[in-house]
Amino acid sequence: MAPELVVLLLVMGVVAIPGAGSHSYRHFYTGVSDPGPDLPAFAAVSYVDNQQILHYDSETRREEPRGDWVQGAVDPDFWDAETRSLQGWQQGFGVNLGTLQQRYNQTGGSHMLQLMYGCELGRDNSIRGHAQFAYDGEDYISYDPSTHTWVAVAPQAQITQRRWNADTAGLQQARAYLEETCIEWLQKYLQHGKAALQSKPPVAQVSDRSSRDGLATLSCRIHGFYPKEVAVVWLKSGEPQPQETSLSGVVPSGDGTYQTWATIEIDPSSNHTYTCSVEHASLGADLRVAWDK
Repeated sequence: MAPELVVLLLVMGVVAIPGAGSHSYRHFYTGVSDPGPDLPAFAAVSYVDNQQILHYDSETRREEPRGDWVQGAVDPDFWDAETRSLQGWQQGFGVNLGTLQQRYNQTGGSHMLQLMYGCELGRDNSIRGHAQFAYDGEDYISYDPSTHTWVAVAPQAQITQRRWNADTAGLQQARAYLEETCIEWLQKYLQHGKAALQSKPPVAQVSDRSSRDGLATLSCRIHGFYPKEVAVVWLKSGEPQPQETSLSGVVPSGDGTYQTWATIEIDPSSNHTYTCSVEHASLGADLRVAWDK
């Protein structure tokens, strides 16, 4: 995936993660007015939890699976139907980018329209659908699942809000997808992708190195876990030290799992004990690894 597209997905909240024990199915569409070599005019990606399963862009003009198991989860005619649908979205994004530039009184430059929508299935089988558009990285309009209507966030979206909320059939279609169809697809993918999507518990390793002024830096490497979301904190004599704990970002390991690091600076001559504590959805209780002086 192009690095620019990764940045756009971060802006749209692909890192906004569901709670422990829940699952999500989310789509991210991005259209730009000034495409480049690594940034197609339109791209669409779909995720189950934090694993990408589908991809389309304006260069290939074809919906493609990400993972062999995805191919077996759908009917053969799925790809042609989805490709036609996304080609329609691509055309619509191009038109809407022009409309938005007029509403914002913009005559040129590079502009971006994004859509994020999908659903979450909670641990208690609760269902939550969501959809939101953004323009140039700022929220534009979003779907309110409690009222089943669209709510303008930007003043320029008032026209869109009135038009979409007057479309009763469109509102019913949005609700049906977010609360029913999306969940059905999520359950289908979870069933077919058990091996690829199943949780993998983290492994934690603690090390130390001399630091400045006689201090020491303790490092905790956490790796081999899936899904991506994880909470790590250093404990000082059993007490969490969130302010003193320095965290790196969670990054892919290259094998479908993730890794991260947590460090803390200490006085090695003190009598305190230090323990790396890890919370992850795959664990029944926190994983704790103590520093051995």
